[in-house]
Amino acid sequence: MAAKIISGKEISQQIREELKKEVQELKEKHGLTPGLVTILVGENPASVSYVTAKQRTAHDLGFYSIQDNQPEDITEEALLSLIDQYNKDPKIHGILVQLPLPKHIDEKKIIHAIDPRKDVDGFHPVNVGKMVIGEPGFLPCTPHGILVLLDRAGVEVSGAEVVVVGRSNIVGKPVAILLMQKRKPVGNATVTVCHTATKDVTFHTKRADILIVAAGRPKVITGDMVKEGVVVIDVGVNRIGTTPEGKAILCGDVDFDSVKEKAAAITPVPGGVGPMTITMLMKNTVEAAKSWAGLPSEVG
Repeated sequence: MAAKIISGKEISQQIREELKKEVQELKEKHGLTPGLVTILVGENPASVSYVTAKQRTAHDLGFYSIQDNQPEDITEEALLSLIDQYNKDPKIHGILVQLPLPKHIDEKKIIHAIDPRKDVDGFHPVNVGKMVIGEPGFLPCTPHGILVLLDRAGVEVSGAEVVVVGRSNIVGKPVAILLMQKRKPVGNATVTVCHTATKDVTFHTKRADILIVAAGRPKVITGDMVKEGVVVIDVGVNRIGTTPEGKAILCGDVDFDSVKEKAAAITPVPGGVGPMTITMLMKNTVEAAKSWAGLPSEVG
């Protein structure tokens, strides 16, 4: 079986083109420019890379965007004050604090300080609560991106057996909650979540019609652990070496080569879920801007 490749790169580009047109219309019809600030503390190379990509995308879409770099030794109080400043800034509709933060700063306190109406990451307890009970609000970007991938790839989710490997607050738990909800077009699935204490992971993964893997370990799911015709969404990004030119060699949490021989469809790494995460952040920011302006919005 030759698996269909679900290209997050292609789908995210389609959505970005749609967003670019929407942003232009908001400017022309309502004088509204979506505003996003990304706050980076320190110089962690991965965080710098992520923030740079987010800012580049925001600029490409026509946002008003600010990159606010802060030193590694910024105090918690100073960071909280900075967030309060952006909470009150009418030109900013979305606030993103790049994680992880230095150890002397309480990440929960920082996340809780962001106005829920500007929490475009979807991490604030108010938005998490809304997600759980199915009310409009910001959805976390990676799980939201997975739902959109399944939808645009034409995968039938209603009634499907979905197995999620991993129970993180960022991916595993929210994607399981979203897929089991009575929601259209992607929902009504029967969901099983596997984690480090699951006694027989293979028993569950072999039952999956749709397998979502966010385990944080390279190639942990192999071809003998899945059934024929499964749809596989690989959330993992693992650096397993470098090329002679110094470029990182990446792989997912799924052993792509063995699993693709049995799968009906599969996301690659890189180029699968990753591009969707940034795209859904931009989508959330546009929806936030519309909400603040009193226009119809998906976030209420």
